[in-house]
Amino acid sequence: MDNWSQTLGAGPLLGIAAVAVALILFLVIKVRLHAFLVLVLVSLLTALATGIPTGKLVDVLVDGFGSTLGEVALLIGFGAVLGRLIESSGGAKVVAEAMVARFGEKRAAFALGLTSLLLGFPIFFDAGLVVMLPIIFAVARRLGGKNLLLYGLSAAAAFSVMHVFVPPHPGPVAASDLFGANLGVVLLVGLVIAFPVWFVSGYLWATVANKRTPLLVPDLFGTDEDQPATPPKVSTVLGVVALPLVLILLNTGLDALGTAGVVDSDAVWVQGLRLLGNSPVALLITVLVAMLVLGKFRGQSGSALEKLVESTLGQVASVMLITGAGGMFGAVLQASGIGDALASTLNSWGMPIIVAAYVIALALRLAQGSATVALVTTGGLLSPAVIAGDFGAVDTAAITLAAAAGSVFAGHVNDSGFWLVGRLMNMDVTTTLKTWTVQQAIESLVGFAFVLVVYAIF
Repeated sequence: MDNWSQTLGAGPLLGIAAVAVALILFLVIKVRLHAFLVLVLVSLLTALATGIPTGKLVDVLVDGFGSTLGEVALLIGFGAVLGRLIESSGGAKVVAEAMVARFGEKRAAFALGLTSLLLGFPIFFDAGLVVMLPIIFAVARRLGGKNLLLYGLSAAAAFSVMHVFVPPHPGPVAASDLFGANLGVVLLVGLVIAFPVWFVSGYLWATVANKRTPLLVPDLFGTDEDQPATPPKVSTVLGVVALPLVLILLNTGLDALGTAGVVDSDAVWVQGLRLLGNSPVALLITVLVAMLVLGKFRGQSGSALEKLVESTLGQVASVMLITGAGGMFGAVLQASGIGDALASTLNSWGMPIIVAAYVIALALRLAQGSATVALVTTGGLLSPAVIAGDFGAVDTAAITLAAAAGSVFAGHVNDSGFWLVGRLMNMDVTTTLKTWTVQQAIESLVGFAFVLVVYAIF
């Protein structure tokens, strides 16, 4: 917004943000107004309260909604269709049976979370979660049905940990660049801490949360009823699930090789393969393959597949709209200038650099929702001090990951990911706060603790 600057200080802006969050919770939980309507309404009121010019206000709302929806709508849509094809063909059930037979009932949740941790290396959080959900739901349904959090939360946390701490995901890559950190060292440290962070914040917390709040597995991809008598082979289903992961790894892998100078990033063949590995394109290709392999080749007619796609997209339309509106609210808070005001205040407190990186990113995350904005803002503020401090490679990597840990803390109603996880798992706002928001807080704190250990030892 050109020619406009925020005149309110950090205190009033934080007060407005706190009132806005409280209003969202009140309207959704107490009044029972639909979350989509609430988020749009409160975004509008917050924009007015923070002084965003009325001539630019609608643009801020629409841009925030559109940018978020543009990132997740295709992933949710394609991922839901893929999940429905896997479920309706009987593929999810046979994979669930195979996993339980291989690992046993007691270790199934651990195995599923560990698998998600490995798959989370090349694939982004939202895409990985949507692709894995049909198998997560099938395993949970196979082992009782009222244990969604044990399996769903453990797997979602695994994708989150990899997305936050491990390159080539965009957050740690951007932070590494800003802090002047060696990307290879950041990758190594991130991989070292990823498993213990997931084990505590994902698997152990999911076990506790599941006992406190047992939830039924939702019917997002259908149920076990009317399963075909001859389901596909496990290898066929796993091949379909692995296809987008392989394609996306082409993109992220070639990007990393291009940055390292191993391949020419401008070469036509590199650009072509990276296009195939772009998340929406990879999922589109996978959906088309699944419609053939799990649908048409198994006797389903074109009209039946068309109806399946139509009914699936109708089911997830609400998830898309609410996620987009969550991004709208976060965009309003960002446009209000709350991040700059808060960051400047915190930067003057004189904390040790690694603590400052964590605290500033944490505060920005709580205030405006976006982990990426929190991380980039923190990097911009502290990069001169880090570069001038002449830190070693491991110390700089630890500072980078400290900021990454802060940027994931306690995602709540101003974070589009909060709405994505909650709606995909059919949780209400209160349950999402008690489970996912707490998980994100634990992930942040445990991650920072391990980063401090690395910083102190090396």
